Amino acid sequence: MNDSRSKSNDSEHRLIAERRGKLDELRAAGFAFPNGRRRNALAGQLARTYAEHSADALDGEAIEVQIGGRLMAKRVMGKASFAKVQDRSGQIQIFVQRDTVSADVYQGFKRWDLGDIVWVRGTVFRTKTGELSIKAAEIDLLTKSLRPLPEKFHGLTDQEMRYRQRYVDLIMNEDTRNIFLVRTRAVQYVRSYLDAMDFIEVETPMMQPIPGGAVARPFITHHNALDRDLYLRIAPELYLKRLVVGGFERVYEINRSFRNEGISARHNPEFTMLELYMAYADYEVLIDLTENLVRSLAASLFEDQVITYQAQSYDLSQPFRRLSVIEAVAEFNPTLDADRLRDADYLATVCDDLGIATEDRYGAGKLLIEIFEKTVEDRLLEPTFITGYPAEVSPLARRSDDDQWLTDRFELFIAGRELANGFSELNDSEDQAARFRAQAEQKDAGDNEAMFYDEDYITALEYGMPPTAGLGVGIDRLVMFLTDSPSIRDVLLFPHMRDA
Repeated sequence: MNDSRSKSNDSEHRLIAERRGKLDELRAAGFAFPNGRRRNALAGQLARTYAEHSADALDGEAIEVQIGGRLMAKRVMGKASFAKVQDRSGQIQIFVQRDTVSADVYQGFKRWDLGDIVWVRGTVFRTKTGELSIKAAEIDLLTKSLRPLPEKFHGLTDQEMRYRQRYVDLIMNEDTRNIFLVRTRAVQYVRSYLDAMDFIEVETPMMQPIPGGAVARPFITHHNALDRDLYLRIAPELYLKRLVVGGFERVYEINRSFRNEGISARHNPEFTMLELYMAYADYEVLIDLTENLVRSLAASLFEDQVITYQAQSYDLSQPFRRLSVIEAVAEFNPTLDADRLRDADYLATVCDDLGIATEDRYGAGKLLIEIFEKTVEDRLLEPTFITGYPAEVSPLARRSDDDQWLTDRFELFIAGRELANGFSELNDSEDQAARFRAQAEQKDAGDNEAMFYDEDYITALEYGMPPTAGLGVGIDRLVMFLTDSPSIRDVLLFPHMRDA
């Protein structure tokens, strides 16, 4: 440990010891974390309500309020002091006079520390500088903070510490609080949008006997009473489509899913997805729904459809571009022979030239997608729907009527990142069974991400599922885009981290 870090830790330990000493004194005097104080106003509410009130008007009305929050700043000046109190809505200044609250209370207030949680009863007024404030008639300490807050002018600037101690990050950084407020409002909007279209929200199992609905590696757990292994779901898809079979023709779930894969700026082992299924619709209907949802969501949150992400502007009011996988690979790789993008031997050679590791079991469809992911994905900056995915990499999607090598599937990319995946669902039980068998063979050959054979799902399809389209939207990645957040950790309250 370097000297500066060691000195910082020593200083923090000293401050904690001092605060514990103050708490011991408070306990001896009868302080016991009181819970009888109530508030009737918030800082932000007061700022909005009295924004246009002059000092004379406030003095004439003598508006009494009770507030509570965290002490974020304090300036002691003899017989009078100023402080800033922060609640969930923002900060407001308080003015404390010894002659008003009593000498003993004022002496106690002078010993309070930044981070303490306090209660104040007083009247609203404006200072000589015009700042809206509360003149305290009564103050009380509700919670003694034992750990010092980060230095007030710089806040919590250690990025890793912000992720590991999100509670401190939320105290110190208004930008962080705003990100999660946007996230909450975004999820609320998505629910209201779908509810208005007569979708119903449901909950499906998070522990499943067979993981399905995506190509991914699952987490495994064990249920003692049943004495069997269960899997944390990688997607709710197969359960939601069982509900479509049962007659829930428009259904959605905003869910946590889990994939036992890497951690990066774009990936977290658990993440939030919107999945919806719409009977008597196809993938083109959901392309339009997705485009309108993203556009109207931005307008609802920001009253603007131009989003700035990582210094680049994206105008969501313009029609989103649409390209097939083959068209995109050809456009971004002009030296390739566009007429041979279904030729497995040719694509294997291209993969070798690009340094893409492949396996003998890969067919032309898988090889094409490997090239797409390597050379195209991160270059799809403007909102773009990619369509025409090979059936080989789309085991749950319906084959195209015009081209059986392809499926009626799309993905939405913005700023070089996939935000949504949707397709016309495969409702042919025999075709689905054959694809499950092919996936099982791949798993036996060593592909840990290949799907299991789900016999009960095949049984459900045999009862008959109407023509249906399904959509999955990555809520975390969508919020990243809407809040100009470069890492998925910025939009997760408690991201998974490696051991410190």
